[in-house]
Amino acid sequence: MPEGLNSIALLATTIAETNHFFLHQVKRQVNIALTLRNWMIGYYIVEYEQNGTDRANYGERLYKEITLRLKAKGIKSIRERYLYICKDLYNTYPDILRTLSAKSYLSEFRPIIRLPTASAKSSASKPDSIPPDTNGVDYEQLLNNLSFSHFIELLKADTALKRSFYEVQTLKNNWSVRDLQRAMNTMLFERTGLSKDKNKVMDENKGDVSIEAEDIFRNPYMLEFLGLEEKPYYSESDLEEAIINHLQFFLLEPGRGFCFEARQRRITFDNKHYRIDLVFYHRILKCHVLVDKDW
Repeated sequence: MPEGLNSIALLATTIAETNHFFLHQVKRQVNIALTLRNWMIGYYIVEYEQNGTDRANYGERLYKEITLRLKAKGIKSIRERYLYICKDLYNTYPDILRTLSAKSYLSEFRPIIRLPTASAKSSASKPDSIPPDTNGVDYEQLLNNLSFSHFIELLKADTALKRSFYEVQTLKNNWSVRDLQRAMNTMLFERTGLSKDKNKVMDENKGDVSIEAEDIFRNPYMLEFLGLEEKPYYSESDLEEAIINHLQFFLLEPGRGFCFEARQRRITFDNKHYRIDLVFYHRILKCHVLVDKDW
């Protein structure tokens, strides 16, 4: 018996810690495997779309046809939307396969078609693309620390700079998928760029205290169409209010036929209560127009 393992309490603690360690390793390996599988699916789709001799036969039905053929092979979990996500993963993170983790993981994999050894997409595919390490984040860190669910959320970022910001935040603060969703849904990136007191905005976000905003915002992202002046601090409610005010003005001024009725109008649907941010009536169309930031 190892020295020091002399009580049932210590034995139980040691077993529990060992169990926790290996469960974490299993989870990590599953996450890596799922991300790599989906990246490769995306790569195969892009390759076929560019070089497939019969691709013209399917056109817009391609993804539906893929799912039908996979279903015939017993794979029912991969649906059309999932295929689009896989393609986006490959297009957004083209160099994942160059990481040591990926090379090690795939060392015994023998694919039907040859996998790429390097990607020309990393610098040429998108004008706003950020190569690995530009903001202190590389593919190795992402692959080893993020689940595929994290990647799904990151793919929703509409610019590479915004995506890089959330990558850094997620890694530095060990964000769960829910934490990442909350940060993106509350527009942490935009609020940090708009506020002079960036640290206060960052500190108010759960667990987000270690990163300096200046590391990310070399050119602060400003929502110019809102006509917002730079303030020491922008809360989530400040930004939401500004957006709603702008939408109200935009619809009433140039929008022919719009009549303003209410803000935060309460409605009941299926025994649940909701509040609509803006309610208009259109005199020409003779119908109501509802505007809500969450829709």
